Amino acid sequence: MPIPFPASSSFGPWTVPAAPLLPRLELEPTMARQGVFDGAWWPRSNHVLAELPDLITALGAHFGRILRVGLDTSAWDSVPRSVAANGLMVRINWFAGSDATISVTRGFQDHFLLLVVPPGTDPTTAASAMAGASVTGNHTPAAELLYG
Repeated sequence: MPIPFPASSSFGPWTVPAAPLLPRLELEPTMARQGVFDGAWWPRSNHVLAELPDLITALGAHFGRILRVGLDTSAWDSVPRSVAANGLMVRINWFAGSDATISVTRGFQDHFLLLVVPPGTDPTTAASAMAGASVTGNHTPAAELLYG
């Protein structure tokens, strides 16, 4: 079945009927790991079980097998201890302090830090924050990227 393309007058994101939505994810292109963030993620909701499996699948394609994610429970609705993604169970660790980040672990002491753009953020603000967090050698704090 061919994938329909949006009409030239379409604005904003478009979807293919019955196809899953891809995670809104932007990664630092060199993966040099020289900045504060290794990229940014803009979830569509605060529902971990709806959002995290697709993110883990997408990150697994770039980083390899994801073993664990760490997130601040205050930013999410009912956080479980693990989530199924790619046929594997991925542990979820909880930490307090920053609802604007998510830590992704693929191996022992091998962590990636992503800026989390809150759901419902204005698209222009979200795009700017994601671009800033994805710049090689970024050192801008999360609050400044999101609200500054």
